[in-house]
Amino acid sequence: MIPSPPAFRVEPLGDHDRAAFSCGIEPLDRYLREQAGQDARKHAAAPFVLLTPANRIAGYYTLSSTVILADDLPEEDIKKLKWPHYPQLPAPLIGRLARDLAFRGQRTRDLLLLDALRRAFDNVGTVASLAVIVDVKDENARRFYSKYGFLSFPDTPNRMYIPMKTVERLFAG
Repeated sequence: MIPSPPAFRVEPLGDHDRAAFSCGIEPLDRYLREQAGQDARKHAAAPFVLLTPANRIAGYYTLSSTVILADDLPEEDIKKLKWPHYPQLPAPLIGRLARDLAFRGQRTRDLLLLDALRRAFDNVGTVASLAVIVDVKDENARRFYSKYGFLSFPDTPNRMYIPMKTVERLFAG
């Protein structure tokens, strides 16, 4: 079941008050405060914010483009996933995903991830994507992404992917 509490909404980062946001990880806090707006203006990343009805930022994530090198996947995975035999396979990257500590226990990370996956899936017809990529920082993050069907790259265990077919199943029905 996909959570969708009506109290939150997601929108592209704009003129939002970012000063109070704190996820407890300084590089992620600093990114939102100091870099995210610039990345959006330069089209280096597309930051999205999860907002409360009072417009407080409860969390954020970024999307950008990347590729999967076919050599990074076992041949049997490419065959099993029925991916074309190209040297590079297109994929969106969830570069950052963080939730404010004040919203712990409210499934805001789930909402952020599902919104990112929904945006990636909704754009497959416009910009081809075979999977969504994420770089995990620790074992907690690995468990979080794994519960949604993300798989680790064999030689790069801190990089994970979820095939777009799996994303499609998340939103079916």
